[in-house]
Amino acid sequence: MPAVITEGLVKRFGRTEALWGVDLEVPRASVLGLLGPNGAGKTTTVRILTTLLKADAGRAVVDGIDVAREPQRVRARIGLTGQYAAVDERLTGQENLEQVGRLFHMGSRRARQRAGELLDRFDLLESGGRAVKGYSGGMRRRLDIAMSLIAEPSVLFLDEPTTGLDPRSRLSMWDLIEQLVREGTTTLLTTQYLEEADRLAHDIVVIDQGGVIARGTADELKRGIGGDRLEVLVTDRADVAAAVGALAGFARGPEVVDADRSLVSVPTEAHPGIVPETVRALDAAGVKVDDVAVRRPSLDDVFLQLTGHSIDDTTSEEERGE
Repeated sequence: MPAVITEGLVKRFGRTEALWGVDLEVPRASVLGLLGPNGAGKTTTVRILTTLLKADAGRAVVDGIDVAREPQRVRARIGLTGQYAAVDERLTGQENLEQVGRLFHMGSRRARQRAGELLDRFDLLESGGRAVKGYSGGMRRRLDIAMSLIAEPSVLFLDEPTTGLDPRSRLSMWDLIEQLVREGTTTLLTTQYLEEADRLAHDIVVIDQGGVIARGTADELKRGIGGDRLEVLVTDRADVAAAVGALAGFARGPEVVDADRSLVSVPTEAHPGIVPETVRALDAAGVKVDDVAVRRPSLDDVFLQLTGHSIDDTTSEEERGE
């Protein structure tokens, strides 16, 4: 049985329908990336699955337990890291972890032992005795995830865990998540970053305006909006027509020409030698270029194709009433 199942989840906030019929499945020991712009319904879905909200209709099952019927049993099986690190800045890292352990009814000795294990695992042992107010953003995030693992959950919910982190901290967080999955932790990851879902998620569900609009792997989603594009920046605007002719052998559809920038773009099926082959074809046609590149669809490309707007054009869940 999958670790997480939802069937027809519906949630309304007044007149706002935050979710309408969301269906999900997360196989055990895998990562499902729940991808979507702000206000899409990602956080609402996570809140229902983690017993923080009740669905108005539909069914949700986590680790074989019905979320609505037995929420306390579900809470004992899950870990949750929200969009913002839920740490107490006045306490030390050790004290934060011990406090969560006591909330899970661990004895003081076991809570202290488990806190030490997690501080060591998340490379926080040396800073475990310091107040969290002195931690960096990456350290706070690591501590936050450590707190969600205190009771060794079978299912972990990560709601945009790397938002606001610098690139180095983000890469470190990705390594930690991959390690947890290798050890058997099922993970539902919400994110706005396609590159994050591309690396971590076995499958991706795209949600927008409360409904599922696409699902598949990252590569499948990219191919679904047209796949790779071969782009050539021509040095002399007068050579644009010749460049279009030179690229004809690589094109898998009509070209797009940006005359102002002297940029020619064609859909293509990329392979390891396509860039040097393109350069030779352009050289044979006498076309001088400033740049040749194969570009894969970006996050904005995906959302522009699927939803008609870019990710930056959306409203937050709070603005939508969630």
